Amino acid sequence: MSNIFKNVDITTKALNAAWKRNEIISNNIANANTPNFKKSYVAFEELLQEHLKGNSISVNTTHRNHIKTSTENINDLNHKVINTQNYRTRRDGNNVDIDVEMAEAAKNYIIYNTLSTQLNNDMRRIKMVIKEGGR
Repeated sequence: MSNIFKNVDITTKALNAAWKRNEIISNNIANANTPNFKKSYVAFEELLQEHLKGNSISVNTTHRNHIKTSTENINDLNHKVINTQNYRTRRDGNNVDIDVEMAEAAKNYIIYNTLSTQLNNDMRRIKMVIKEGGR
């Protein structure tokens, strides 16, 4: 992967995670009154941080079909949907707090719009470099 597109790739992955997070939050809100429903959330920022720090153990493989033990490049990094099964906040077994979910939805909206703007700016810069480089 070229370094020039690394930022675009990371931003795209973050946008995909924010989109999925919106779906998960919407599902949590829709099931706020469903007995025994357990909320889910999307983990991405923590995974990205670990990837960028390089805290994962890397193992050299001798064949492309060998199992990878760490995220070797940004293309292998994806968000994960995690279900919370361990606790409940109400008598009916449901653990969705509608106020928390609404706050998370607002926060995710801001994150998504910021990432979208960043990606548009990156694309504009790349387009300008290509256009100006041809002169």
